[in-house]
Amino acid sequence: MQDRKAVWPWAVAGVLVLGGAGWWLFGDELRTAAPAMSPFAAETPAGGSRSVPAAGMPEQAPAAATTPATAPAQHPLPRDASIDAALPSLEDSDARVREDLGTFFPGPVLALLLPDHVIQRLVAHIDNLTQPSVPATALALRPLPGGLQVEGDAASGITFAGANAERYAPYVAAFTAADADALAAAYMRLYPLVQQAYRELGHPGGHFNDRLVGVIDHLLQTPEPAQPPALERDARGRYRFVDPGLQARSIGQKALLRLDAQQAQAVKRQLRAIRLAVTRGGSD
Repeated sequence: MQDRKAVWPWAVAGVLVLGGAGWWLFGDELRTAAPAMSPFAAETPAGGSRSVPAAGMPEQAPAAATTPATAPAQHPLPRDASIDAALPSLEDSDARVREDLGTFFPGPVLALLLPDHVIQRLVAHIDNLTQPSVPATALALRPLPGGLQVEGDAASGITFAGANAERYAPYVAAFTAADADALAAAYMRLYPLVQQAYRELGHPGGHFNDRLVGVIDHLLQTPEPAQPPALERDARGRYRFVDPGLQARSIGQKALLRLDAQQAQAVKRQLRAIRLAVTRGGSD
């Protein structure tokens, strides 16, 4: 039997990194949001328990009344995917996740992760990367330390400062240095918990791997401007893109637009490698 401690750090890290192209960049837009209560906290009414979905997310209706038939997966897991038979229940997975992540991620990276309902939060976080905005309750991590670095002024034009890329560098490095095949294999071992969290989020007939591939494809469509995009402040003092086409992009794509050109290209290369790894043996 494979040692549980050997499996779990890679398994959980796989989910973190598979969604990592955007989560560590959201702090610049959401820094002013008040801390929210966990949307996944369990209530215990008489006769059973229920989960509270995140703000803006549909609450799952009783299965007998509305659960649709599950359609075949568009991107089934590879035929040789290995699932860890020793996984804990989703509800009991947090302690193991936090303990084992400490053996894999450096402290500054791990410190961003909210401590409870880790898998549920990560699934919700990834699911929201294609949206134009996201409630703070749907995020899995705290904002990055520090603030967005810009240069210039209203007269000469404002854009991202070169130092801004340095702020993101440790997180980009952690994402791009990981072995895509190893991460995908670990994600597959963890898949039953990820799939359970995805369906409980409000997708009772869906397949999370299909959603993951769709999110990756969406992120890969992020434009690569020849020059750093021009910025301006909105009425609340927050920076936004001057180009309305860029400002209308999703949260995930705007996160990639904050990187410098080399960082964005490296992240996209890793996303392509991950996409290939999670679709081998399927329809792709």
